[in-house]
Amino acid sequence: MSVLIVGSTALDSIKTPNAENPRLLGGSASHAAVAASFFGPVKLIGVVGDDFPKKYLELYRRHKIDLDGLQILPGKTFHWSGEYEANLNNRRTLLTELGVFETFTPTLPKAHQAVPFVLLANIAPALQLHVLDQMRQPKFVVADTMDLWLNIALVDLLRLLPRLDGFVLNDGEAYQLTKEDNMFAAVKKIHKLGPKYVIIKKGSHGSILSGPKGFFLCPAYPLSTVVDPTGAGDSFVGGMMGYLAAAKGSIDANLRRAMIYGSVTASFCCEGFGLTRTTAIKRADIDRRVKELEKLTKF
Repeated sequence: MSVLIVGSTALDSIKTPNAENPRLLGGSASHAAVAASFFGPVKLIGVVGDDFPKKYLELYRRHKIDLDGLQILPGKTFHWSGEYEANLNNRRTLLTELGVFETFTPTLPKAHQAVPFVLLANIAPALQLHVLDQMRQPKFVVADTMDLWLNIALVDLLRLLPRLDGFVLNDGEAYQLTKEDNMFAAVKKIHKLGPKYVIIKKGSHGSILSGPKGFFLCPAYPLSTVVDPTGAGDSFVGGMMGYLAAAKGSIDANLRRAMIYGSVTASFCCEGFGLTRTTAIKRADIDRRVKELEKLTKF
């Protein structure tokens, strides 16, 4: 089954203490779509300007990502620039140029409206709601978010949550939403807002799932070297959704293993700038690391 992914498609300029790379392919939808493409068909909804490099369009196509929903408009592509500190856990934004993304209104081609698996990657909750209004009875809908929307668009986010099957956020955002320091207490409050499944991302410490079958602690694949963590969270949820769409059986039967596959896919993202490492691997590389992670966590 296909996965519909809507979010930002951007050019990222990333600086770390060791290197600097300008205008890389980035954005929440780009990272998530490439990650999901290792498991099955992906339909991408986004917007870029007429300055968007053709080599990045070809990169999407090499991953067999359907671009019928990608708008190419006169103007500049969304450009983000950021700098990481030495430990790569903290970063600061140097520049944000929204370009054509400022007026982005996701419009779904008719063929996209019946896609069963929907990932609302990190964009404004009002746009995520607009996408859902165009869908015809999707099987499984997951949304990601960020602290910005909790600050400036909480009302829209609270309208969105009852319409979701799954909600993904990091531990800081979970505290911001619930005012609970304890993650297990936080997820109980989030369930009451609507989502059946809640996933708390904890970066290099993995993630926590809360659902009908209880809690699951998903480890991160251990890396000896991290080059650039930009897009790792998007790669995690994209890989998870791609695996779910390809797997047979119920969501409950497959979700834990899907998170493991998402975690492993995200590990490759961290080993290179932007999408440079993720786009250089094969599905077999992901399967190999999943087996390694199984050995590390079995007792």
